[in-house]
Amino acid sequence: MKPMFLPGVENNPRPGPYTDNIQAMRGAGKEYPQIWHLFAFRPEATDHLARFTQEIMRGPAPIEPGLRELIAAYTSYRNDCPF
Repeated sequence: MKPMFLPGVENNPRPGPYTDNIQAMRGAGKEYPQIWHLFAFRPEATDHLARFTQEIMRGPAPIEPGLRELIAAYTSYRNDCPF
């Protein structure tokens, strides 16, 4: 995986679930969303984004969560984004 454009963020995570996830994915040799570095760097500033995303993607809605995931994946593909 290519390094981020923000090495100070990538190289200075705080302990927590995102840091654990990054380490697990790296250990398994897998790619992961680079935004996890930002979430690990400043969890107090990004917790609301994680909660918002989970509510939008998994909360009650007229569209099932699987279809929401498919829409997000297709949008990322169209934007040439691996996320």
